[in-house]
Amino acid sequence: MRRHCLTFACISFIVGLAVTPVQAETLVERGNYLVNTILACGNCHTPKDANGAAIADKEFSGGLSFTTPAFDAVAANITPDRDTGIGSWSDDEIKRALTEGVRPAHARLPGVPLAAVMPAGFYKALLPRDLDAIVAYMRTVKPVASAVASPVYKLPVYRDAYPDAEAGFTEEALKDPVKRGAYLATIGHCMECHATWDKGVSDYRGGFGKGGRPFGAFVVKGFPANWEGSKAANITPHRTAGIGAWSDAEIKRAIAQGVRPDGRVLKPPMAFAWYAGIKDDDLNAIVAWLRTLPPLE
Repeated sequence: MRRHCLTFACISFIVGLAVTPVQAETLVERGNYLVNTILACGNCHTPKDANGAAIADKEFSGGLSFTTPAFDAVAANITPDRDTGIGSWSDDEIKRALTEGVRPAHARLPGVPLAAVMPAGFYKALLPRDLDAIVAYMRTVKPVASAVASPVYKLPVYRDAYPDAEAGFTEEALKDPVKRGAYLATIGHCMECHATWDKGVSDYRGGFGKGGRPFGAFVVKGFPANWEGSKAANITPHRTAGIGAWSDAEIKRAIAQGVRPDGRVLKPPMAFAWYAGIKDDDLNAIVAWLRTLPPLE
């Protein structure tokens, strides 16, 4: 009798597990995932030590400084501090800054565009739920009082229109792994670096994924002290010039760990410290999308 009772109890426990509903991801959890993985916001907006490691308790309080022929700028404080961050901005104002690169009328430098290094042209693709999630998460970040220098513009702010962001995405389309990979690569602004770049303009037609953009031709402060610059790699499926001969696992390792198949470590600004948290399904989707690119030598 006791054995029957125990068996019944075990069956009841197993059935109970089977029908327990899976808790849906909250907006804050989704925002945390996006901001701290594929968007890699901290790669620019978090200050770093001499080794290039993010400084604890200073997350998103202002980071890299850029000196370029077009502008001098420091990545802004995007914590909820009301005086030096974005704590006084409304949800819609934060969304507009993300997707259009425009400051609110009541902010410092009212109405002045954000520097072109801010990938608003890519963030235009963000789905409404993801925009809501990003704002919800950023509201939970610890406010840090940290004023950064105002940008100096030497030329008008110009942003290349990114084709997939202009076309947009739908929730339904993201059920297709290749489309989801395209979406993730878009909001991850991969082609901001990996498209051919000449005289400040990205070539999305003839150089999509071909690489070659140099970093170090202008001054970036905030990367490791020994950083001597780098050049964006060819990430098309070309078997010799690109990543066509790499396995899926090798591509995912390069993205999430910053290690090439030959063991060489990738250099900044490749944000593998943030990409380490990308879910495996999302990494698989990015790889599936990369396999569809035209192979370019």
